[in-house]
Amino acid sequence: MSFLLSPGSSSLLDAHGWDSGWADAFEPYAVRGLVPGRVVRVDRGQCDVVTADGTVRADTAFVTPHDPLRVVCTGDWAAVDPEGAGDPRYVRACLPRRTAFARSTSSKRSEGQILAANVDHAVIAVSLAVELDLGRIERFLALAWESGAQPVVVLTKADLVPDPVGLSYLVEDVETVAPGVRVLPLSSNTGEGVDVLSAVVAGGTTVLLGVSGAGKSTLANALVGEDVMSVQAARDVDGKGRHTTTTRNLFVLPGGGVLIDTPGLRGVGLWDAEAGVGQVFSEIEELAAECRFHDCAHEAEPGCAVAAAIEDGTLPVRRLESFRKLMRENQRLVAKTDARLRNEIRKDWKRTMTAGRAAVEFKRNGRLR
Repeated sequence: MSFLLSPGSSSLLDAHGWDSGWADAFEPYAVRGLVPGRVVRVDRGQCDVVTADGTVRADTAFVTPHDPLRVVCTGDWAAVDPEGAGDPRYVRACLPRRTAFARSTSSKRSEGQILAANVDHAVIAVSLAVELDLGRIERFLALAWESGAQPVVVLTKADLVPDPVGLSYLVEDVETVAPGVRVLPLSSNTGEGVDVLSAVVAGGTTVLLGVSGAGKSTLANALVGEDVMSVQAARDVDGKGRHTTTTRNLFVLPGGGVLIDTPGLRGVGLWDAEAGVGQVFSEIEELAAECRFHDCAHEAEPGCAVAAAIEDGTLPVRRLESFRKLMRENQRLVAKTDARLRNEIRKDWKRTMTAGRAAVEFKRNGRLR
């Protein structure tokens, strides 16, 4: 039998995305007397969790794995100590995630970083105050598709492009690199497009992504309907802004659903995103299926459908170059990650062998070397 809440106490959880599926997954923890809650903010060693009775501060000491992709993250559903269990209350477990948005870090350890969990929509904010960076948009889209969320691209600060024809050209430029993705021009200042985006993301969990200065905090305030995030102006020179948002925060939307705002991302590194890259460049994947050879490199091979599309102009050269670049980057990352895992396994094996030899030595001589 699934975990049930009294009608009056369930409204907070419902507003944050609780459903029968989560209730079923939580049942083993309910038997232990734990209570469900959604993580709305994470700080070092602690997090804010919304439960049926309100927001509580909980310690994450019991859910701190070595794998950075499994740490508690904004959007997670957690099993928390009940009220009266002691101070502090602890997060005892997190429910298995339905989706997860991750990127690679800039560290030399080739580690992934989880940005948001259990997300339905990934809204990628792209500022029209600066020249469009189509390659960066493709990167964001690859991560979004890989996460399992439905991406949406919003072109913020659309009021800076007063010519409707010019604006339509910019939308078309982005649509060419975003097959299957809705592209919305939007201005938080004038309100243009905000209602449309609100309708698109209503009822689910949405993560808001983009570089610093893309207008994410202003957009978050417009979607939530109040000033929940502080806002700073971007530099006129390059459109870049300071990190207005320094943590990932989850807010309830007035039209239903929740929004996770994230800090501006300086680096958009792929993390095991081969399927996501393929989704972004679906037209190349479809052409590749028509090549004469299944292992075609799309260079000088006879019968290459991709090369033919380049030749007749139906496939832009930039798209193929970008596809190759992201695929190579992802392959290098996977190779480094596999090497790191092999190295860690080797170290664990050496530690085990050393401990075993020490135990044998102690048994023989009654002392450790």
